[in-house]
Amino acid sequence: MDDRTRTEIEAAAFRALRDHLIGKRPDVQNIDLMNLAGFCRNCLSRWYQEAANERGIPMTKDEARAIFYGMPYADWVAAHQTEADDAKKAAFEVAFRQNVGKP
Repeated sequence: MDDRTRTEIEAAAFRALRDHLIGKRPDVQNIDLMNLAGFCRNCLSRWYQEAANERGIPMTKDEARAIFYGMPYADWVAAHQTEADDAKKAAFEVAFRQNVGKP
């Protein structure tokens, strides 16, 4: 497989993951994704931002989130995010520290 084809397939897989998390499973909370998998939608948007920045394309965290979520992040939160209980919040602190860094 040539590099261009591989990149196109990887991009298609990324879009399918994004579409699944945004369109088909908005009920799955970011905190649950982070606690179980060590990443969430916000991580994916951050990786998108980092990839753009590495290529000399200026992009802020808010811009990357809007691209990933298909709307301003505050709108996503208002429409889909629920309050997490204390146990999930404690597990998130551990998962975030292990996978991302200091919260």
